[in-house]
Amino acid sequence: MSAVIRSEFRKFFTTRLWWGMAIAVFLSGAAFAMIIGLIFTSSAMSGETPPVYARTDAALAKMVFTSGIQVGYLLTLAVGIMMIGSEYRHETITSTFLGTPRRGRVMGAKVVTLLGVGAMYGIVSLLGSVVAGTIILTARGHSAFGDPSIWRTLALSLLVLGLWALIGLGAGILIPNQVAALLISIGVAWIVEPILGVVLAIPSWGQHITPYLPSQATSATLGTVSSGFDGEAVAQLSWWAGALVLAAYAAVMAGVGTWRTVRADIS
Repeated sequence: MSAVIRSEFRKFFTTRLWWGMAIAVFLSGAAFAMIIGLIFTSSAMSGETPPVYARTDAALAKMVFTSGIQVGYLLTLAVGIMMIGSEYRHETITSTFLGTPRRGRVMGAKVVTLLGVGAMYGIVSLLGSVVAGTIILTARGHSAFGDPSIWRTLALSLLVLGLWALIGLGAGILIPNQVAALLISIGVAWIVEPILGVVLAIPSWGQHITPYLPSQATSATLGTVSSGFDGEAVAQLSWWAGALVLAAYAAVMAGVGTWRTVRADIS
């Protein structure tokens, strides 16, 4: 198994994709942290009641440090799709399974690899956002690390990106065309699902469904607060429940994808 895992890591790091993604994740993390930090610590914002998600230094720091995660998990989602999609697109999946006939072992290695890759991109994203965010917050008189829960949020962001990569792995298998898989998955994760979450939060019955959507589970895991149309916080799960819900999505997507790959006729 260790040899198969090394092979999957080697496949990923011998392409230009990984460092291109790393640069994008770092820059997006730093840029979003600077923009959000400057907006919510500005004199114009301090002159009125801030939104619920920025009323304490701890909430403000979490929001600033994780502001680039939304772009980050879209990129790791894409990495998960391309890890399996590129094998089908370039027809290297046949040689992969010939080299390791036990398909379940290959898929297990891909899962381990994606968790590691997601954590790596999480570290890169945090390097950009924490450095830029700390400079902004400190310069504006706010405490960047005044609450221990901030460290938990930073650690869980690594898990979040790894889980989104596994969701991408499942999507890449279930949607055979790589381009279609990328467009559909990113469109749903970035546009459709967040809008659905806001709309469902309006009726009372929908408020019980919203916390279990992937984006809301991600916010709950990171300890950041989501707001509705009125600017007030919407109901969220606890951080550990959010992590379990997101892990369940990843397990279902990766599990169904693995089952399909093991049983598929590949030549």
